Amino acid sequence: MQTKRSEQISIIDLRTSDAAEALRLSRQEAWPHRLEDWQLLLELSHGVGAVHDGQLVGTAMLTPYGDDAATCNMIIVDPSMRGLGLGRQLVEALLAQAGSRECRLIATQSGLPLYEKLGFVATGSITQCQGIVSAVPPSPLVQEASQADLDDILALDFAAHGMDRQGLLKHLINEKPFLILRDENGLRGFASCRAFGRGQIAGPVVARDKETARLLLCAALARHEGQFLRVDLTDAAAPFVSLVETAGLTQVGGGVAMTRAGTHQLAATGDAAVYTLASQALC
Repeated sequence: MQTKRSEQISIIDLRTSDAAEALRLSRQEAWPHRLEDWQLLLELSHGVGAVHDGQLVGTAMLTPYGDDAATCNMIIVDPSMRGLGLGRQLVEALLAQAGSRECRLIATQSGLPLYEKLGFVATGSITQCQGIVSAVPPSPLVQEASQADLDDILALDFAAHGMDRQGLLKHLINEKPFLILRDENGLRGFASCRAFGRGQIAGPVVARDKETARLLLCAALARHEGQFLRVDLTDAAAPFVSLVETAGLTQVGGGVAMTRAGTHQLAATGDAAVYTLASQALC
């Protein structure tokens, strides 16, 4: 029975017109993504889907960052189709698309065994916090970025990631101005805030030091007083869990950061660190 059913599954390339069906699958998992969030992912990524009896029953996305890196994300299998190896088939399709790129993802506990079998190694943890923001004092040193700041933002992001994320960051800064902090030595850090899921998300936050990251995070919280805000904190931001909890956010889970090495050596310099993610899909 399983063999017969698996033979009836087709793997297709996803298109932007598949966003509504993909949204149905993510809602089954109680994931918060809106139609607009799926549309952005489909614009930035290459997606594959599984189709059975004319219905989308699985998704997986590969978001490339230059020629050297990518994230694997939105790996979903309809509950009625589990146990057929479909998740592995979808991820292997992504890895074939990735080629020699290093691949990163944020894994759920249920997904860990599959990703480990496919060569992914845990590199850290993500703490997801969300809620209605209470009063937070603003950070007077933090300003809004302009397009003139974009080159410095891209350089700082590359220093932290080693990934060429300019396509993503250009989209985000056009959607809503970033928050930045500068001193006499140049750009110290930046933060992006935008609509996502149930409200807003603060990320990425990238900074050269923890104090800059703290000031940027406080500024992001202050700008969303009375609103629903989500942050996905990396291990570097562990000292800030109590800060966001004091601001009204609650820990609601997280994930495991994982990497599958590629043939390219990523060129992160260590001059900066990532404190919150753009999202668990985009990392």
